Amino acid sequence: MSSTLTQSVIHEFSDRGALAKHVHHYHHRQSQTDMAVAVSDAIAKKHNLILEAGTGVGKTYAYLIPALLSGKQVVVSTGSKNLQEQLFLKDLPALLAMLDVHVPIALLKGRNNYLCQLRLEKQMQNASQFSEYYIDDLLKINQWAHLSKDGDIGNLTSVAEHSEVIPSVVSTKETCTGKKCDHYDVCFTRKARIRAMEAKVVVVNHHLFFADRLLKDTGFAELLPDPDVVIFDEAHLVPDICINYFGSHISSREIDQLLNGIIKIHKQLIRDSIQIEQLSQRGLLALSDWHNAMYDNQVTDWRKVLANKHLATVSWALQQALTDLTNVMRHHLGREDQLDLAFEQLHELAEKLQDYFECKDMQAAYSVELGPRFILLRLSPINVAKQCQQLFDAKTRWIFTSATLQVNRSLGHFATELGLSSAQQIILDSPFDYPNQAVFCVPRHLGKVGQSQHTVKQLVDVCIQAINAAQGRTFILFTSHQMLEQVASALQGKVAYPLLVQGQASKQSLLNKFRQLGNAVLLGTSSFWEGVDVRGKLLSCVIIDKLPFVSPDDALYKARAANAERQGLDPFNHISLPQAVISLKQGVGRLIRDEKDRGVLILCDNRIVNRAYGQAFINSLPPMQRTRDLDRALQFLKQIP
Repeated sequence: MSSTLTQSVIHEFSDRGALAKHVHHYHHRQSQTDMAVAVSDAIAKKHNLILEAGTGVGKTYAYLIPALLSGKQVVVSTGSKNLQEQLFLKDLPALLAMLDVHVPIALLKGRNNYLCQLRLEKQMQNASQFSEYYIDDLLKINQWAHLSKDGDIGNLTSVAEHSEVIPSVVSTKETCTGKKCDHYDVCFTRKARIRAMEAKVVVVNHHLFFADRLLKDTGFAELLPDPDVVIFDEAHLVPDICINYFGSHISSREIDQLLNGIIKIHKQLIRDSIQIEQLSQRGLLALSDWHNAMYDNQVTDWRKVLANKHLATVSWALQQALTDLTNVMRHHLGREDQLDLAFEQLHELAEKLQDYFECKDMQAAYSVELGPRFILLRLSPINVAKQCQQLFDAKTRWIFTSATLQVNRSLGHFATELGLSSAQQIILDSPFDYPNQAVFCVPRHLGKVGQSQHTVKQLVDVCIQAINAAQGRTFILFTSHQMLEQVASALQGKVAYPLLVQGQASKQSLLNKFRQLGNAVLLGTSSFWEGVDVRGKLLSCVIIDKLPFVSPDDALYKARAANAERQGLDPFNHISLPQAVISLKQGVGRLIRDEKDRGVLILCDNRIVNRAYGQAFINSLPPMQRTRDLDRALQFLKQIP
């Protein structure tokens, strides 16, 4: 028997409901109603739910309407800032008006998005020490602070978003003095938390949700309430975010900034202890030696670092330098608040570094990421299911939804990763007419995938033909920056349409330009595979260079593969294949975004046809027309107006 909530929800999606009355050209979609009913049942009957809703189902309204009508306190967590703001500024206000429901809603961001009045006050007191342009920005922020109602730095337009002043005036857990603060009553972060506690629907992002949840586990009272229901939209991102938050990382930039900060504290506040500055300088020298050695050797697996005598020596020299500095600073505790805070940060960092260097946890992967200017050491648990079972407690209803969760028509992989095997699992296919709207082409006569000149030439030839047939209007998605650069270089001067290449400008800037031009070609890697919505004839063709398998040399994959083998499982089928299927679905999802869209997907990787595992990919993709004949696909493109 359906609950009262479910009956109310069914009514609102019917031809007599609020959507039919208020949404122009509204037409009932059974899959949208089915999703809304599933969400209502999960809330009313108190069970967890994993639900894939294909593109076009209308999942946002399908979970927001039950959330608003339930009377429960609901946290909606999204993967992107764009969706977070769309929900709060557009979708929720529209639904509140349509449904004639009057409940408070709140948008909550991480601490460092809010101005800290105490830190601003201290910066103003020390203004004479700063440069002229720093003071200019500081004065603009101070003026804005007296006008702002919420202290959200995102609404600060008078200062550049990359201003060096901003990090020194935003709220942080480490610098918060709580009730002892003179600004406690007017604290922007505190007021944001109060709004969240009083709201019935709170919109957050995944990173804030997990950071907040884990801080509570360590004894800190953080920003989010303990809600009745949590709905994760873009839930396909959650497993990787869990790995990040249940693990830890150390950045060489973090060490550098801390040591330079300690030198600054010494010069400004405790000049009588020259040893602090000397040991900080020694630490910077050790960091530089370590940094250079790591880049010279290009090692990304930490266990290989330890096996290299020179790398191991410079690594332990860095750790020893930080320990020596910590021991000296301990003798000066209590003299200055800034020094005490720096000591705590250094002590924690030195301990994390030692744990990392000792490399004792067999259930974790120790990886090294060599960025353009800094090194990131990352410790990643190879299985987060147990931690997730504790995190996703029984008091709360947990709902996970995305357009890309299933692998080979099963949600089992996602459920297993998060320890949610008892959750209800539902797949709702897209209502779009894929057989008539889209063609999926894997061209014949493709060579083996790889980085050879022949492979690049084949890919470029396919791209040129498709771009010309589509009159631009093409995304070319790559699994590696190296292939992107090779193809981008080869296409220069060979097509008459504008080429927009990742790295030329920000992601949003490139997308805006793509939409404005109307005939452009955009080349991008992983960040363009998801969260990109280009509707209509602006995008008619998506080309993908190859199946997005994780590199076998990836440290986390190697650790998870070894663990799978110990359990008698096949790492390829258990880890590599499901990850690649979900990634491919994300890329494919860029093509058809609307019921009137038409387009061609070209995959330049014949493994999807020639290998047995290819069927898992095909079963997981929308039911597009399939062809090996590139000319047929090009003809379809030419017919799109």
